[in-house]
Amino acid sequence: MAGQRIGYIRVSTIIQNIERQLDGVDLHRTFTDKLSGKDTNRPALQEMLLFVRDGDTVMVHSLDRLGRNLDDLRNIVKSLVAKGVTVHFHKENLIFSADKTNPFSELMLNLLGAVAEYERAMIKERQKEGVQIAKAKGVYKGRKQEITEEQIAEIRRRVEDGEAKTRIAKDMGISRDSLYRY
Repeated sequence: MAGQRIGYIRVSTIIQNIERQLDGVDLHRTFTDKLSGKDTNRPALQEMLLFVRDGDTVMVHSLDRLGRNLDDLRNIVKSLVAKGVTVHFHKENLIFSADKTNPFSELMLNLLGAVAEYERAMIKERQKEGVQIAKAKGVYKGRKQEITEEQIAEIRRRVEDGEAKTRIAKDMGISRDSLYRY
């Protein structure tokens, strides 16, 4: 019996369009994440990894959609292939399966995965530079403080009086983490 054709789609934000990925590819089931590919902590990815079985084929638009971290990308592909699952990257036309080892495909996975990781690092660097420029211009001041100095003084007084921190945080309408920070 032939396995199922499983699609994995990922975009970085909820406003990005998933339609162009795997458009026209006949799939039995699709798993979609709308968050960063910086790590493997993605619900649909984890669900897909548990769902696939020996004989299935996982279809992915491109390498960077499966992961932006070379180690994660390689580990995902290796674990899928070890389960008897074929992985097909459409844009790069790379196919990985247990019965066909291809040194060129391995090379391309490593090269393009490294490029995706580098690209993510550059995005983060440009973002950091943008924040620094905005701060220098006085445009970006960071997140506004949630509570006033008077409220901070009240928190300190109540903590010194031995009141439960959970109760204080609830009364102030802030998280316990914020309470500890103040």
